[in-house]
Formats: sequence, structure tokens, C-alpha cells
Amino acid sequence: MRLRNIPGAQDAILESPYVVQEPQTKKGHWTEVFEKKQPLHIEVGMGKGRFLMDLARLHPEINYVGIEMYDSVLLRALQKREELEEKGEVYSNLFFMRVDARLLPEIFEKGEADKIYLNFSDPWPKARHAQRRLTSREFLARYSQILPDGATVEFKTDNKGLFEFSLEEVNESEGWKLVAHTFDLHHQEDMMEGNVMTEYEEKFSSVGNPICKLIAVFHE
Repeated sequence: MRLRNIPGAQDAILESPYVVQEPQTKKGHWTEVFEKKQPLHIEVGMGKGRFLMDLARLHPEINYVGIEMYDSVLLRALQKREELEEKGEVYSNLFFMRVDARLLPEIFEKGEADKIYLNFSDPWPKARHAQRRLTSREFLARYSQILPDGATVEFKTDNKGLFEFSLEEVNESEGWKLVAHTFDLHHQEDMMEGNVMTEYEEKFSSVGNPICKLIAVFHE
């Protein structure tokens, strides 16, 4: 994925009160990062952050962390959050991180996170890059190092090939069980209940592209 470099993005991220700096130092101490001690949900590859900001507003009883590895994308999320907070919306239960998701086990202790969201992740279409996909067995193994027994991963995409790959990876990964899936989320009433749309989801579904979703649960 090629993303345009935005001058000043790194400085803005380093100076932002919304971004957790040196997140490895928070391992085992995430309850101290937030105002309230409550469940922690993570979105890996949060993009411009709208999904998490909507969730944080709807669920003040949950803490959220958004992970994004690209400076230019994270900057857009910071700018959007600043706009919303200027209008009076406050997100004391939401922080961002600029980090590679492969480092998750170095940032969170076992059981510190309760749920992981993956939305419209990079498909990495070349076979030799399969392990980079956020639903690969390699990443599922990383998630199992930070999630407690009974925790879930929710994944949405419009890429049918990536979705089929993801179903296979869940079924082949130790400790993971597929509990629900659909190839057409917006026409499956039970799985649409409480659905919060991402920007990509809104865009793709508006032109008739079916949205796929799976929910997988981790058991030790």
C-alpha cells in the first residue's frame, strides 16, 4: 500500500494528547492510561478513525485503542477528532497508537484487551505476503497472546477472496472457533444488530457491494 507522505505528520503525532507514545511502556498498566477501569477493545488498522470514534461515543462504558501504522492516515484521524472535540464531543475513553500490529504482544499483557476489530484490512493479494494479512494464522496467534479466554475478533471486508482466506485461517488456528459469518452482512438481520459502519463500509455498500463479516472466539 502506497500512501502519500504528509509533511509535519510525524511531529503532529508526537505532540498529540490523543496518541499513546512509547506504548510498550504501558504493558500491564493500560488501566492507568484511561480515566476509568473498564473493558478494553482494540481496532487494528483503524484508518481515519470514524468507526472507533462512533463506538467510543456510543459505549462510554468501554475503553478503546486504535492502532494505525501509517503517519498520514493517523494524522487524518487526529484532525477529525480535533474537529469533533471542538464541537463539544469528548472521547476520554479513546486513544490512538502509531505502531506495527506485529508488536501487539509487546504492548499488551495477556488479558489486557477484551476484543479486537479488523475492518477492511489490506488484502496483501500476493501469496508470499499472506502472513501480513491481519486475519492470517500468524496474526491470530498474536491476538491469542493478549486476549483472555472467551474474547472475540470481529472482521469485516468487501473482499471475498480475503474473507474466504480468513475463514480458512480461523478454522486452522489453534484455540480459535468461528461462531458466525456472512457473505452479505447488510441482508442478515441478526448480524446487523448494533452494527456500526466504517467509512469504507458505507462507501462500498452504497454501490451494492456485499459486505462480509465473521466473528471468531478464542478459547484456551
